[in-house]
Amino acid sequence: MKTLLSISLLAFAITGSVIADDSAVAGRKILAKNQDAVVTVRLVVSYNISFGGRDQQNESKTDAVGTMIDPGGLTVISLTTIDPSAILKARQRGAPQEFKVDTEVKDVKIILADDTELPAEIVLRDKDLDLAYLRPTEKPAKPLPALDLTKSGQPQVLDEVVCLNRLGKIANRVVTVSLERVDALVTKPRPFYVLSPGGSSGIGSPVFALTGAPLGIILMRNASTGSEANAVSMFAGTGGLGVMPIIVPAADILDDAKQALEAKTK
Repeated sequence: MKTLLSISLLAFAITGSVIADDSAVAGRKILAKNQDAVVTVRLVVSYNISFGGRDQQNESKTDAVGTMIDPGGLTVISLTTIDPSAILKARQRGAPQEFKVDTEVKDVKIILADDTELPAEIVLRDKDLDLAYLRPTEKPAKPLPALDLTKSGQPQVLDEVVCLNRLGKIANRVVTVSLERVDALVTKPRPFYVLSPGGSSGIGSPVFALTGAPLGIILMRNASTGSEANAVSMFAGTGGLGVMPIIVPAADILDDAKQALEAKTK
């Protein structure tokens, strides 16, 4: 009996190791194929904040993670990166004094994997999906590495997925890869997917099934929580403010992509 139990435990351990190795192999393949489509977007944004009758102006330089979805350079990032007013207003909801936040994008550059910088502009914004579509101001000399969202998939609850993310300059802007799981599938008012909390994926990161099919991009969802969003909820995390990271399905991102591609440059 002890021998049989030992054999069963050994077989279980070997099976678990094989499954883990299969996921790692799939993750490495996805990284090798798609890492150059994950880019850095450098932004210079000016802010004008009005609060209690006083105005404060500031200018911020920041890097964001973007995903290139067309060989012509069309790239998507989280709109929150450009305009965080929804989150700021959520933090102030219920405060004695209301405030207003206006933002203006002064400069945009798409930084490719080889550190080439492409001047770009914002051609479309979708507040509902937290999407901003960027495009180089000049047509690239050759097709750029891009993620083909037309070959997308749909996950199931507890599916293991692969997330790509690009680090900052301090880490030489290398692309990271992580294995995470889908916690929930939300269908209304529009479909999106929720990852397990505490993962290493970042806003703007593309997410893939283990087969390599793109599932979508991690963006921010902002929904008013009414009276629940007050000064106390500021310390309850993003969920208490009605703000949370989600995976926006590839199909929804493609819906706006055609319009973004056809948008006229300045």
